[in-house]
Amino acid sequence: MTFSDFQELASLSRQEIYQETYARNRETIRIKKEKTIVKNLAHILDAALRISNLKGFQAMSMRDLSRETGMSTGSLYAYFSSKEELAEILQSTGRAITLRLLRELPGEESTPRAKLRAAIRTHVYLSEVMRPWFYFSYMEARNLSKEERKRAISSELETEKVFSDIITLGQEEGVFVGRDSQLAAGMIKAMVQDWYLKRWKYARRNVSVDRFAGFVIDAVEAICLKNNQVDPKMEEEHEHELHRQSDTHENGRRTGCL
Repeated sequence: MTFSDFQELASLSRQEIYQETYARNRETIRIKKEKTIVKNLAHILDAALRISNLKGFQAMSMRDLSRETGMSTGSLYAYFSSKEELAEILQSTGRAITLRLLRELPGEESTPRAKLRAAIRTHVYLSEVMRPWFYFSYMEARNLSKEERKRAISSELETEKVFSDIITLGQEEGVFVGRDSQLAAGMIKAMVQDWYLKRWKYARRNVSVDRFAGFVIDAVEAICLKNNQVDPKMEEEHEHELHRQSDTHENGRRTGCL
C-alpha cells in the first residue's frame, strides 16, 4: 500500500472529515441546515488549526478566529459554546478517525506481519493527511481540561494497543520474537510522531511519506521479526514498492516537485 493507495482506500476527503465531525457534535451545534453546517465547520476548524499552529491555541482569541473566517463572533458561537469546546471538537476529530482507520485497514490483512505493515503505513499516512490535527493534538495536550486529558491519554493507549495486539498475535503464531510488545508499540508511535512534528526536516532531505513509512517498517521488522520468517513473495512486493517510491522520489527531485 502506497500513500496514493491509502488515499483511495481511506476515502478521507475534507468533506468526509467534517461530516463525521458534525455527526459527533450535532447536539451542541445550533444550526439546522447540514450543508451549511459542514461548509462552515470546515471553514472554522481549518482557520482554528492555522491560527493555533502558528501562535498557539491559548493565544488565539475569538477576534482572531472571527477575522480569519470572516464570520461574526455570534455566528461562531452557534457552532461551539466556548474555546474549550472548540478544542475538544478538534481533538476528538483526529482521535476518532485515527482509531477507526487503524482498526479497519490492518483488519483486512490475513497475517500478523501484513497487519503490522498495514497499521504502520496507515498511521504514517494518516499523520500526513491530517497533519494539522496531529500537530495540534500534540502541542495543545498540556492545555486540555482534566476530562479531555483523560480521553486523550485513553486514546493514546488504545492506538498503541492496536500495534501491541498485532505484535502479540505474531508472537503467538511464531512470526515475531518474544520482545515486550507494549514497548515496541510505544517505539512505533514515537517514530511516527517524528514525521508530523519535524516535517520540515524530512522535506529538506526530500524524504517522501512512502519512503519514511517503508523505513519505519524495516526498522520495526528488524527488531520484531524472526530470522526464519522471511516471506519471499512479501519481500518481492516490498522491494518493488521501495523501487517505485525511489523512482517517484527521483522524478520529483529532478522536476523540483519535492
